[in-house]
Amino acid sequence: MSSNKPTTPYSQREQGYREKALKMYPWVCGRCAREFSGKRLSELTVHHKDHNHDNNPEDGSNWELLCLYCHDNEHSRYTDNQYQAEARPGSDLGPKETFKAFANLADLLKGKQG
Repeated sequence: MSSNKPTTPYSQREQGYREKALKMYPWVCGRCAREFSGKRLSELTVHHKDHNHDNNPEDGSNWELLCLYCHDNEHSRYTDNQYQAEARPGSDLGPKETFKAFANLADLLKGKQG
């Protein structure tokens, strides 16, 4: 016997604000403006503007409806920005330089001059 009701506390909470958001906002992606209805409505997700899933005001001011693709893109950009903010020059984080292309340039130029 199958049920469509969410079973975990997280999925119950998610279903609650998703239903509210779908009642408040038009079924259109806030980024690409694609319209959704019927079976494709499941491709429309609720994005938390401040990236805090616990911030769910009743007026929906922290939500926007995004399609799966735009939602993934938004979170990728957020993750990239976090990484870049942490990996500033002089910090121990981020990619390391392993090859110095011009390390012997002065020696090479001296050899050509002499």
